[in-house]
Amino acid sequence: MNDKIKEYWKSFCKEKNIPLDTKYEAWSFGNTKEMADELADLVNKGIKTATTGAYDLYEEDEEIPKVGEYNIILNGSDEPICITVTREVYILEYNVISSNHAFLEGEGDRSYEYWKRVHDEFFKEEFKNVGKEFYEQAPMVCEVFEKVY
Repeated sequence: MNDKIKEYWKSFCKEKNIPLDTKYEAWSFGNTKEMADELADLVNKGIKTATTGAYDLYEEDEEIPKVGEYNIILNGSDEPICITVTREVYILEYNVISSNHAFLEGEGDRSYEYWKRVHDEFFKEEFKNVGKEFYEQAPMVCEVFEKVY
C-alpha cells in the first residue's frame, strides 16, 4: 500500500475515532483504469452501494468480504476516493441475482438488463483470462456496502 492510502486511512481513523490497527483493504473496481475511475466515482456519489464478484475467481488464500469490514475504494490511478463498510454478503448463482441488487450496483440506467449485459461481458473476459469458461450458474459473491468517508 502506498503512503497516500495509509495517510487516508489514518485521517479516517482519527476523524471517526477508530483504532488505527483496524483491518481494511484497498482496491479498485473492474479491470481497466476507466472502469475503476467510473465506479469509484459512483461509490463516492452514493449511487453504487453493491458489487458482485465471481467466487470461482477468488485466489485460494483470498477471503470473501465480511460484514463490518472497511474498504478504501481506489480510482484507476490507485488514489483513495472514499471508504466503505460492508453491510451484507451473500453468495448466489449468477442467474438468480435480483434486479434490486443490479439497481444497487448503480451502473448505467440501473436496470437488470443493463447490469446483466455488462456483467456478462465482464465475467466472460475475467474467466477467459484464467483459462475458465463463464457459466450462468457460477456462484457469485454479492456485497452491499455503505460509504462512510
